[in-house]
Amino acid sequence: MPYPDEFEGFMINELGKYKNFKKQTFKPKVFGDNDIDIQIECCGVCGSDMHTVTGGWGDAPTPLCVGHEVVGKAVKVGPKVKDVKVGDRVGVGAQVWSCLKCGQCKSDNENYCPSQVDTYGAPYPKEADPHETISQGGFSSHIRAHEYFVFPIPDAIPSHLAAPMLCAGLTVWSPLARAGTGPGKKVAIVGLGGLGHFAVLWASALGAEVTVISHSPRKREDALKLGAKHFVCSGEEGWAKPLAFRFDFALNTANMTNEFNLDDYLSILKVGCQFHQVGLPNEPIQNLSPKQFMPNGSSIGGSHIGSRTECLAMLKLAAEKKLVPFVETIPVSEKGCAEAIERVIKNDVRYRFTLVDYKKAFGN
Repeated sequence: MPYPDEFEGFMINELGKYKNFKKQTFKPKVFGDNDIDIQIECCGVCGSDMHTVTGGWGDAPTPLCVGHEVVGKAVKVGPKVKDVKVGDRVGVGAQVWSCLKCGQCKSDNENYCPSQVDTYGAPYPKEADPHETISQGGFSSHIRAHEYFVFPIPDAIPSHLAAPMLCAGLTVWSPLARAGTGPGKKVAIVGLGGLGHFAVLWASALGAEVTVISHSPRKREDALKLGAKHFVCSGEEGWAKPLAFRFDFALNTANMTNEFNLDDYLSILKVGCQFHQVGLPNEPIQNLSPKQFMPNGSSIGGSHIGSRTECLAMLKLAAEKKLVPFVETIPVSEKGCAEAIERVIKNDVRYRFTLVDYKKAFGN
């Protein structure tokens, strides 16, 4: 194995050719005093990975190793690292660095730092790496990240279940937490897929009354198993009328917002409440007008992953309440990575994938 000078990963060399993952080596950023090297045990497969390797979200540097739901063992820690020691089981989500100096970073909003570095496909600033290395993700033998973005994984959560919590789970936890989700609140979750099923799990565990809105009636049983009290099929004509002014918060996890009749979704909100986006379509929302928000003073918003504080709170709740997401596993390999991406494209997953068997692929 080329570690520690190089890492190995299953990479694509041209956007759009997502079936052509190749095992090859890459150089990580220069190891810093606050950095941690993690030998990867498993990695979740995110919709972001699919949108990136297919080119749906635009250009990205290649060769590229995607994957930002990483769980593994710390094998090297920098001299200034405080909370992680060699041998600890830890995780990394969709961010590996920020300046930790700006107003956002100092207010537990480091996920909005203007200098943030995504886990893959982003250049490090010179202050973090004089070579301005492009970050590479978790379909690989190892990952190197700043300690602030490395999270201890509670013993109660198996690695293959913890992995998808670190992006999908956190992406919906953050807006739910910031909306004050809890007892007495009525929350609508739009879409029951990788993101949506986590949103139902979290919102229900936090004590809210949860309604799932989905175009797929076959998902009713899963929604109720995850803790939802109600299920509404948005494929039925007039579905929104009985829900007028019903919800304190609506979280849209579907990535087809550009095809929605947005007026229907806004109408279900109480006065002054928000239709919040975490599902990102490839196309923009057309013909959006301020008039659409006036009938109930509603608003539309979005958010980007979550903070360290939020991630630790999410993992704590998941461990304490023994919350179990729906996760399928696939052995990591050139074939396995391609299969996972293709099945995400086809929506043939219930509801997240985790790539496993890393020792078999990369050795010890």
